[in-house]
Amino acid sequence: QGKFTLLQDTRTDGSFLVHHFLSFYLRAGCKVCFVALVQSFSHYNMVAQKLGVNLTAAKERGQLIFLEGLKSCLDLWFGEEEEQSGQPSPLQFMSGSASDLRALFDFVRTSLTPSGSDSWKCPVLLVDDLSVLLSLGATPVAILDFIHYCRVVVCTQLKGNIVVLAHSNEDSEDGENELVVNSMCHHSDLILWVEGLVTGFCKDIHGQVR
Repeated sequence: QGKFTLLQDTRTDGSFLVHHFLSFYLRAGCKVCFVALVQSFSHYNMVAQKLGVNLTAAKERGQLIFLEGLKSCLDLWFGEEEEQSGQPSPLQFMSGSASDLRALFDFVRTSLTPSGSDSWKCPVLLVDDLSVLLSLGATPVAILDFIHYCRVVVCTQLKGNIVVLAHSNEDSEDGENELVVNSMCHHSDLILWVEGLVTGFCKDIHGQVR
């Protein structure tokens, strides 16, 4: 408990680790806040079912709090999300009304703060994937601030865990993404680095985990 795990992938797709940790924590009885910025809920649910976990049931019993980033982005662009819920969108920074990720942090904190009726084990924040926030317009400083405050609340105060996936490419000219990834590496308790083969594709071996 109280650990920050960074999932880093280079020249390959490390999303299989996201599915692993999601199913692992749900089976362990933890309360999970999943900030999913890459795929739809149905995609994660189909993969989870193959791993023996039903995300729909987990949502209904309050164990899984799922932020579907793709849908939230569309709702925000068309102005539907705030009209439906009356609450600011967790991705409010995209509208230009706020440059920081405070609304996203508030969503995480509210989702994982236990209520009197909660019987779940340690809270878990899962993010897939953090690099997308840069593509959506968030600044590196805002992302690192978001991670810092999440660590304070989830890891320190609530004694929970954080698992974050981020893409990395040492040869990339995307300095902002490398800044975010390198900064998180320095603050991570565990780094799982998924790397494709330098020599290219192989039918039997796709890469390595370090």
